[in-house]
Amino acid sequence: MFVNFTNHPSNNWSNSQLVKAKEYGEIVDLPFPNIPSNLSEEELIRMADNYVEKIYALKPKAVLCQGEMVFTHLMVNKLKEKGILVLAAISDRVTEEIKMDDRTLKTSEFTFLGFRKYI
Repeated sequence: MFVNFTNHPSNNWSNSQLVKAKEYGEIVDLPFPNIPSNLSEEELIRMADNYVEKIYALKPKAVLCQGEMVFTHLMVNKLKEKGILVLAAISDRVTEEIKMDDRTLKTSEFTFLGFRKYI
């Protein structure tokens, strides 16, 4: 099983990303939580512990973990402590910015290149 613990549902992924993820088994989407800015460290740790237990119960071969940076750091370390392979997506990004008076329109195009394990 491949757990997608991000804010990017797998039904929106490119074909190449789906194929690569399915090498680990069935893809299960577990939405990355909204992390309120006012959470204490203790609350953040408790939240991470709860998600780690949910993910561990699924017995995944790999977890794609990307989101708010401090929570991601906690999750990666806790999942790795349990012997779970944790991955990040690798992509090329092409960005275009168009200045429009007091606004800037920014578009990004991502090309999936693979997964990289957290070390």
